[in-house]
Amino acid sequence: MTIHSFDELKDFLTSKNKLRMAHIYKPSMLLTILRAGGAATREDIAEDFVLRNQSQIDFYTKNIVHRMPGNRLVRDGLIIYDNGTYKLTDIFNGLTKTQKDEIESVLEKRINDYLEMRNPFGDSNLDAVPGNLRYEVLKRAMNRCELCGVSSRETQIDADHIIPRSKGGSNDIENLQALCRTCNAQKSNRDDTDFRDMADSYNHREKGCAFCELPKERIVEENELAIAFEDGYPVTEGHTLVIPKRHVADYFDLYQPERNAIQRLLESARERIMAQASMVTGFNIGNNAGSSAGQTVFHCHTHLIPRRDEDCDDPRGGIRGVIAGKQKY
Repeated sequence: MTIHSFDELKDFLTSKNKLRMAHIYKPSMLLTILRAGGAATREDIAEDFVLRNQSQIDFYTKNIVHRMPGNRLVRDGLIIYDNGTYKLTDIFNGLTKTQKDEIESVLEKRINDYLEMRNPFGDSNLDAVPGNLRYEVLKRAMNRCELCGVSSRETQIDADHIIPRSKGGSNDIENLQALCRTCNAQKSNRDDTDFRDMADSYNHREKGCAFCELPKERIVEENELAIAFEDGYPVTEGHTLVIPKRHVADYFDLYQPERNAIQRLLESARERIMAQASMVTGFNIGNNAGSSAGQTVFHCHTHLIPRRDEDCDDPRGGIRGVIAGKQKY
């Protein structure tokens, strides 16, 4: 079979009779190769299939990728195989950026249509999260359900919308969590929280709060729900605070999307500090929750304190030092 034009390519990929599917593997494989610039190894493709579930990568690499759909897509003239690497055929090389985006959309739709047909939880729980974003969600959760903690080695883990799509939730990573199939099915779409009120509450600011009224020039980095800035009274050089934009008293009052947003800024701040200060060899991370725990500004804030060898006589015990005399044990 030979495809000569973009329209023929799109028609082939759109047609259920031409690109036949017994699973999501064919469009997934093409998407992986397309997004990798036109060539991807067996393992690259296997990783996309199972999102780095290592116990399954070997299985897919040895038993699935080449046997099916690899040899079928080669037969269809869409890819070629060369010494362990799959490459797209010339028809893909001449596509414009717009055409590639359109082909990706077609392939994503084929995957989602198939999953909709096979989805065990009903239409309300369908997940249109792109594969690369699902991978980031599962990587952040260390391939474990964020509710019950079960590993992906034991059961399927899904990327679930915290605020459901049917209630206005977005595909932003801050609104995604990793749930096993059991927890995801039990959660379903029955949460009775008023998500409209929750969305409005993200805009809550309190007049007179130093963090709610933080000058923009102090902000080092931010995302939709959180802000990072350097502490005004640093314990060490580079001491950074990460706060939710919403005015909320302490860590235990945060919504899960805010915790996700704060975590991303903590990771980014850590990378930035280590790139700028080669002497940094560790970090203290913590929250003060309540006046008895030492909290003085009642807008939740997470401390990221860079540590260097010999910045104190004996660092052993670390955060245990919040109570004098308890650090050493």
